[in-house]
Amino acid sequence: MSPAPSEIQRAPITPESRESEPRREQTPAARGALSPAPQEAPARAAGPSSAKRRDAYFDNVKYLAIVLVAVAHAWEPVMDGSRTTRALYMVVYTFHMPAFILVSGYFSRSFDMSSAKVKRLVTGVVVPYVLFETAYSLFKRYAGGAEDTSVTLLDPLFLTWFLIALFIWRVTTPLWQSLRHPLPVALAIAALASVTPGIGDDLDLQRVCQLLPFFVLGLLMKPEHFQLVRRREVRLLALPVFAGALAFAYWAAPRMRLGWFYRSNSAQEMDFQWWTGPVMTLAMFGCALLLTVAFLAWVPRRHMWFTVLGAGTICGYLLHGFLVKGAGYYGLFDRYEWLTGPVGLVAVSLVAAAAVTLLCTPPVRRVLRFATEPDMKWAFRRSAVTR
Repeated sequence: MSPAPSEIQRAPITPESRESEPRREQTPAARGALSPAPQEAPARAAGPSSAKRRDAYFDNVKYLAIVLVAVAHAWEPVMDGSRTTRALYMVVYTFHMPAFILVSGYFSRSFDMSSAKVKRLVTGVVVPYVLFETAYSLFKRYAGGAEDTSVTLLDPLFLTWFLIALFIWRVTTPLWQSLRHPLPVALAIAALASVTPGIGDDLDLQRVCQLLPFFVLGLLMKPEHFQLVRRREVRLLALPVFAGALAFAYWAAPRMRLGWFYRSNSAQEMDFQWWTGPVMTLAMFGCALLLTVAFLAWVPRRHMWFTVLGAGTICGYLLHGFLVKGAGYYGLFDRYEWLTGPVGLVAVSLVAAAAVTLLCTPPVRRVLRFATEPDMKWAFRRSAVTR
């Protein structure tokens, strides 16, 4: 059982290769998620009737999901040799990105390539991708000692893959909305990608294709679907679902390769027969959807102390990687071996959760606004900056 990768790099063509990911989703009412687009929010599944007021439920979803992202990334250096930690990691990785992507699709339903929305797509997704792709490349070169690291926008590093993926998914939104059966088509694309090693590393297209069905499913969802997810019966069923997932993951931990969760490689690149690609694509889609529903069912609907942090998840997402990778470059986990034990796991989890929480706070969001929410009126015609 090989450990999960701990370097900022595009996942190599190996069974366990991967880039830490994550993710994030769109805000329902204001900039602050990984793909800010306030005016694109459709009618909310729950919440106040005011068009300008944010939906507490979706902000809670985003905050809790980004905490899971940061904690899972922090587990990577300490989970090798721990079957329990590996099982927890597998469960979290099954649904945390699919949940973000599904919500991103849900809030992309009104995207129509109009000039104003294209402008927001560029300022809220493309600009952060360019800036943070460059920043992570330089960070790896100078802090990580990888002097041969080049700055390129074609080979996403670490968690920046989600921004370029979101850009591709969103510009293709009109296509998916015009198809009669978009979800089966998206699943077919994902299955074909899983048996196509020739896709290569550019723009992380393997992952873009394999995670596409979750975005398309989000496009198909309506407010009433989220109302169904939050019913009491679903919440009660979510408990045995998570318990069963943990039990299965504990059994599968020493047997299953993590590459299936990262979706960065084809079946052949992971040394499997080609037919396992489509089988695992459908199986992982079903498992991810089941756990995503279970997760969404238990997200609080009311305003919580952390609800306001949902508007700053883009900051937590893009910044926490520097902390995780910086700890690795510093050799923190090698210097303090106790961090790989049970007490260390708890400590690492708490520190990661606390750190990403601080990174989502309004002051951090304001400081980082130049990179995550730039205005850039100077770059667009007047028609693109007005509604």
